[in-house]
Amino acid sequence: MHRILYKETLGPDVTLYRLHAPDVAAYREPGQFVLIRICDEGERIPITLADVDRDEGSITLIIQSVGKTTLKLAQMEIGDSIPDIAGPLGKATHIEMVGHVLCVGGGIGTAPLYPVAKAMKDAGNEVTSILGARSENLLILEDRMRAVSDKVVITTDDGSKGKKGLVTDAISELVEQGAKFDQCICMGPPIMMKFVCLLTKKLGIPTVVSLNPIMVDGTGMCGGCRVTVGGKTKFACVDGPEFDGHEVDFDEMMARLNTYRNEEKISLERYSDETGCRLEASLKGGAK
Repeated sequence: MHRILYKETLGPDVTLYRLHAPDVAAYREPGQFVLIRICDEGERIPITLADVDRDEGSITLIIQSVGKTTLKLAQMEIGDSIPDIAGPLGKATHIEMVGHVLCVGGGIGTAPLYPVAKAMKDAGNEVTSILGARSENLLILEDRMRAVSDKVVITTDDGSKGKKGLVTDAISELVEQGAKFDQCICMGPPIMMKFVCLLTKKLGIPTVVSLNPIMVDGTGMCGGCRVTVGGKTKFACVDGPEFDGHEVDFDEMMARLNTYRNEEKISLERYSDETGCRLEASLKGGAK
């Protein structure tokens, strides 16, 4: 059992958890992830490791509540325990001194980006980070990213913080100002990663992306996380999760992500109805 040591709300539907998981913490490297299951009858979901504390034996996970399982997880509190955490899984990020690294994070994608940016900075690279979100309240880990970056640019779709526009606008502006990047690391929504890669390919900047497709077992056996990279089938769980962004078939991946969208919606609606009914009954009982 993995006890929740700390919980913090980072934004609407976004929760940070620090969990006791010494075996995972001991071996985790930047870029890797875990599979978690919060109850015996529950599904397994992949979550990138945002941070670890080996002395405490803890791992940090950042969860966005978008479905039944993540909503149930967000309702857990300090002292509760998660029964199953498998990991660390996936290949670690290749960290080396390359020169000037551009780190681009979109929304919740800043969570897996942070440990990679930190490792790149520790390796001696100059790090410029661009953090994007729809609005200010959806930006996460800004302070942590500033601590590991030489420069940080904030963009929001609505202009509520930083520059109004998209992360691609910020990349273009930096390049026009004379910035030269030796590598780009991009993590966030697939549509954002797609357009960042289209731009960096045009600009001649090698780009790595972290993919989070549908995943079941996390060991390459089920084939659920297959993606097409450079015209070849790859499994994100064992071949990734990071790939050459200029070779990823994003359109195929985004289409496959919608495979169970209707079933996920039904499951979430049923759970919301059930919890709503239980809450209403509890409130009525307490009013007597």
